[in-house]
Amino acid sequence: MNQLIKIERSLLIGHIGAMAFGLAGLLLVLPHPEWIMSLPPQGQTLFQWSMAGGGVVYIILGAAAVAIYAYRTLGLWQWLTFMVPAIVISLTSELLGTSTGFPFGHYGYLSGLGYKIGGLVPFTIPLSWFYLGLVSYLLARVGLERRVATNQSLSWWRHLSAIAIGAVLLTSWDFVLDPAMSQASVPFWLWEQPGAFFGMPYQNFAGWLGTGAVFMAVAALFWQKTPMALSRRQLGLPLAVYLSNFVFAAVMSIGAQIWVPIGLGIVLGVIPAVVLWRMATTTPTSNTLEQGQRDRTLEAKVPVASIK
Repeated sequence: MNQLIKIERSLLIGHIGAMAFGLAGLLLVLPHPEWIMSLPPQGQTLFQWSMAGGGVVYIILGAAAVAIYAYRTLGLWQWLTFMVPAIVISLTSELLGTSTGFPFGHYGYLSGLGYKIGGLVPFTIPLSWFYLGLVSYLLARVGLERRVATNQSLSWWRHLSAIAIGAVLLTSWDFVLDPAMSQASVPFWLWEQPGAFFGMPYQNFAGWLGTGAVFMAVAALFWQKTPMALSRRQLGLPLAVYLSNFVFAAVMSIGAQIWVPIGLGIVLGVIPAVVLWRMATTTPTSNTLEQGQRDRTLEAKVPVASIK
């Protein structure tokens, strides 16, 4: 387990470092082509490779870090029952969106994010849905579960609220990322009909909310009897992933002189994420699946008279 923690942390550091390297390339180096021309041939080749594959690397590293975290902290079943639906459902939505315009609007991906599935959607896009969707849902689920776990009659409301808040956290990140990434000096996707929200159609928000809510709801069905008793320390990676990706999107928006989405993202994403993290218990817990099994075993062994 200690070895997994080391790998997980290394992947997280690589994920954040790759985003920082990408920002430096996009915002500092590309606007000054004379810097690139001053490099030796090997340096120019390395820069071209890094710009062509930088987006792929940071997404793969982020997805790998979150996958190991989910396996280590939640268990194999919880990890797979979130990752598989998230990838399948988000890929389906993206393929529909790029071919029909539903549910996000009419858009198309350019180069820079890896091999395109069906010639339409880079394979890294469903991975980003997975890792940002999981950290968003975990922050919402754990924070709310800690708040109302003593009142079992609110269980259904807790699940619905976690799904809704998790989808909002995920969409708030897109508020900031999408306008910047589609209007950067080197865009990664383009809207066929630019919308009213800094070039992004409002329909895109509904698509993000709906897609995120659907795969989070599927996970909630699989996880409905699994307690998410994670501490603040155990939620450190989800919060770090969410905030670092928000900073990446915010810096991109600043570079594109787009300010309003950053404010919306802070109000609807960053502040709720930190508050939910603060709502988690300060006491570290073991694997949630093992904890749930122990609780159910204890309930089966304790006589009713003893409970009374």
